[in-house]
Amino acid sequence: MVNYNGKLLARENLNISLENRGFKYGDSIFETIKIQHNKIIFWEDHYFRLMSSMRMLRMKIPLKFTLEFLEREIIKTVNASNLNALSRVRLNVYRKDGGFYTPRTNDIDYTIEVSAIESAVKERYNIDVFKDFYNFSGLLSTVKTNNRMVNTLASIYAKENDLDSCVLVNERKGVVEVTNGNIFILKGDTIKTPSLEEGCIKGIVRKKIIEIISKNKDYTLEETSISPFEIQKADEVFITNAIVGVQPVTNYKKKTFSIDFGNKISQSLKILEVTAN
Repeated sequence: MVNYNGKLLARENLNISLENRGFKYGDSIFETIKIQHNKIIFWEDHYFRLMSSMRMLRMKIPLKFTLEFLEREIIKTVNASNLNALSRVRLNVYRKDGGFYTPRTNDIDYTIEVSAIESAVKERYNIDVFKDFYNFSGLLSTVKTNNRMVNTLASIYAKENDLDSCVLVNERKGVVEVTNGNIFILKGDTIKTPSLEEGCIKGIVRKKIIEIISKNKDYTLEETSISPFEIQKADEVFITNAIVGVQPVTNYKKKTFSIDFGNKISQSLKILEVTAN
């Protein structure tokens, strides 16, 4: 089932017009959300990121778009799809049809899709750098728009080269993120992750991991610029996203990493998921 502006429809009955601005111009944003036993994991964080993104992109936020309203709509869709044990929700918001680059209106439509979660933490996880195109720095790159062409091409490259994911870099050759999440590197007692100024997505789990590490006096966290060379010199590397949580990286080029810290931080995140919201 798909929720289209509050109406539940079978997927085959959802008709998106050729004038859809998400389709024609990528004029759309989305949230990927984890649902476990009818609980929306880190829902408040997802909601406020969505509101911030809509304001940044000058979309008109409907008065009914409250935290409680969207929560009800998501759970309604999850229940109708019979996937409430463990599922992935994609909440898509896009400007209404019409116009060319200049839209006719800033009013929005939305869809809510539900699918089973098939992703799981892998024992072996191999990454490398994608160098063909840049993920440009700047605040617009921190928003989850539907324009994910660099991620798509990097994912194709990863598949062609037997990789699990690729590191994306910006025009300054600095590490931004990976195709499917944010990245953290550990060297000694210092943990680094690309700053938002580098162009990485303002990840919900990234935020939670930063909170967890900041409370641990044994480690120093830096949001900064990172070179691909630093990844190779790291003791551990792990990536984060809303669905898998924490995925330790085992291999980068010819380097093999430990996964001890990544596993520990993963357990801390799971505790936070249970107690959140």
